[in-house]
Amino acid sequence: MFKHIMVPIDLAHIDVLEPSLDVVADMAKHYDAKITYVGVTSNTPNSVARTPNEYEQKLDAFAQKRHSVHGQPVTAKAYGSTDPVANLDDILIKAIDELGADLIIMATHLPKKLDAVMPAHGGKVASHTDASVFLVRPH
Repeated sequence: MFKHIMVPIDLAHIDVLEPSLDVVADMAKHYDAKITYVGVTSNTPNSVARTPNEYEQKLDAFAQKRHSVHGQPVTAKAYGSTDPVANLDDILIKAIDELGADLIIMATHLPKKLDAVMPAHGGKVASHTDASVFLVRPH
C-alpha cells in the first residue's frame, strides 16, 4: 500500500521524536517501504549546525543510524530556509511532491488552545497534499 514514507525530522529535538520513529520503523517494515528523513534548517548558524551543508551531513548520519535499527532503505533530504519556522509547512508540502512520498509520519504535540489560532504543522500538511499523513502523539 505505501511505498515511500517521508519523515520530517528536527535534529534539535530528537528525544521528542522517539515514539514517531518507532511507528516509522514498524510501518516501513510492514509495507517494505523506503524512508526519506527530511529536515529544514536555517541558512545561518544554529544550535544544530553552522551551515546547511553541515546540517545535511548530520541528517544523513541520523538516517543511516535509523537504517541500522529498521533495515529499510533510507535517504535524507535537507532544505535550507531564511525562516524555517514560518516556511516549514510549505517546504514539507513541496518535499512531498518532489520525493513522491505517499505516507508522511510526523510527531505532533497534544492539542492546545493556541492551535485554533496557529494550527499544527500536520494539519496543514494533510490539507494540502494527496499523501496520507499519520500524526504520532507523545506517550
